Amino acid sequence: MPRLLGVDIPNNKRTEYALRYIYGIGPTRSKQIVDDMKLDPAHRSHELTEEQLNQISEIIVTNQWKIEGDLRREIASNLKRLQAIQCYRGLRHRRGLPVRGQRTSTNARTRKGGRKTVGVLTKK
Repeated sequence: MPRLLGVDIPNNKRTEYALRYIYGIGPTRSKQIVDDMKLDPAHRSHELTEEQLNQISEIIVTNQWKIEGDLRREIASNLKRLQAIQCYRGLRHRRGLPVRGQRTSTNARTRKGGRKTVGVLTKK
């Protein structure tokens, strides 16, 4: 398994797909990296040399893309800021409800969690 920027990349996947295992690199950026390096699209990640791995990490650093811990930290701080200023979005995040205006009278089960059945009395 090649290791790139502290992340293990799967062996037998095409390089374009293997790069997506790095948090913060999606389809567009991985394709851009492969195009910049002029790699064959069928090239597998275990065929990458140390020089190519260094070149990939250099591309990521020079473009100043936030990945892994930095990106996770930034997203968490954005959510904390919204909650600290007590705006509507921050309150919705804090309560675990949908943030972007979806209805909650019915549905929203993913965000609210499983159904909580209120006690039902049975006759004895």
